[in-house]
Amino acid sequence: MNLKEMLKFADDIVFAKTGQHLDDLQEAVLQGTIQRETYKQIAKDFDCSESSVRKVGAELWEILSEELGEDVTKSNFRSAMQRLQNSNVVNFAQDVVVSSTFNVCAGSRHPPDIRTSHPPNQETANTKQTKTSHQDLSEMQELGAFYDRTPELDTLTTSILQQRCRLIALTGISGIGKTTLAVQLVQQIKDEFEYVIWCNIDESYTLDEFQHKLIQFFSQSEKQDSPATKQKPLPLIKYLQKYRCLIVLDDVHNLFSSGELAGKYKPGYEEYRTLFKQIKKLSHQSCVLLIGWEQPREVPQIESQNTPIRILQLTGLDTAAGWEILRDYGLAEIDNYSELIHRYQGNPLWLKSVATLIQELGGCVTELLLDDTILLPEDLKDVLEEQCDRISELEKQVMSLLAKENAPVNLAKLLENGRMRSSDLINALQSLSRRCLIEQQANFYTLPPVLREYIKGL
Repeated sequence: MNLKEMLKFADDIVFAKTGQHLDDLQEAVLQGTIQRETYKQIAKDFDCSESSVRKVGAELWEILSEELGEDVTKSNFRSAMQRLQNSNVVNFAQDVVVSSTFNVCAGSRHPPDIRTSHPPNQETANTKQTKTSHQDLSEMQELGAFYDRTPELDTLTTSILQQRCRLIALTGISGIGKTTLAVQLVQQIKDEFEYVIWCNIDESYTLDEFQHKLIQFFSQSEKQDSPATKQKPLPLIKYLQKYRCLIVLDDVHNLFSSGELAGKYKPGYEEYRTLFKQIKKLSHQSCVLLIGWEQPREVPQIESQNTPIRILQLTGLDTAAGWEILRDYGLAEIDNYSELIHRYQGNPLWLKSVATLIQELGGCVTELLLDDTILLPEDLKDVLEEQCDRISELEKQVMSLLAKENAPVNLAKLLENGRMRSSDLINALQSLSRRCLIEQQANFYTLPPVLREYIKGL
């Protein structure tokens, strides 16, 4: 069933119910739903408020639910239309007949007499299952203050809803705002899925425990939908194929070993590799979002538009958003605020830390900010220590070399200064890049100013 047929069918149902055909906004909502757009995207395309779009959508789903005899929502509208077509309940020819009993004889192009239509088969009616949205967001943090990330939100939304990516990695240095962005994303798109679950990966989260939790979530929800039916739990990948799911895994770096190059699994956690490969390679209709300082080696740093995998490395906020943080901490009038934001690379956590220090010590600190001084409050040191303690000895050597340089350096100079094998240096640079601890400009490498100051103080 194509877009035109779906819109025609929906128009017939609405007309039969209300005596009026779809207006422009109703048609835009249905068309956007078919094309897997969010309410926000539909509102933007139609140039109206998101609340208006949501209201019209709710009215449409109510009408369609009443006429089709099942719970129709934005997330299952397409599948509801397809089920009707596959079961021959509706003949999508020139004439579509809608009645209160919605009984159309398959194979006939002439509408039956509504007055003598037989009621739907009772057994069929009783076996209809209502699809609802099941969500377990108990481990998801509260959103709190959110500073503008419109481009990143649009990129993730497009990757998930339109490009139907199966595996997405959201990475970036500690404090950059990965989890906050993901929370905002989930709040916006969660109603597009049949199942949504957020899991925080801690230090002892084995694959068996993780899969057991998810399978229990799916199987219990199925029992709620069909209490009379005993269904045997399926392997996790089967649920991702059967339903449209969004699974968020936060702190995935806890799966990997400290003291090793990025992405090496801890002993006993290697089976996660098989799971991520399944999610990446096997055909399914779900999306798994991974959040962490470092990502599995199965996720390539250089993405291809021809694969169902995406990686988004989060960078700092722009000057306007950074200023909002300073304003919220009572520093809206500080001199040279743009230089301060740039010095701390727009990292929300770093900016909040130094803003707190400035507040607590008063104006004497602001004098230090007139030059290139990098302030490292103790809480910021703790954050950097937590991430830097994970790196290998080889990476520590490379970071020490970079900390001595005030300008970007190329591979040849690093080899000369470090006196290490070229293969070791290249692997260390790749690992540090995957951890988002170094910056690369063409063939030159450098440390961010805050990290350089931290490494010098060790």
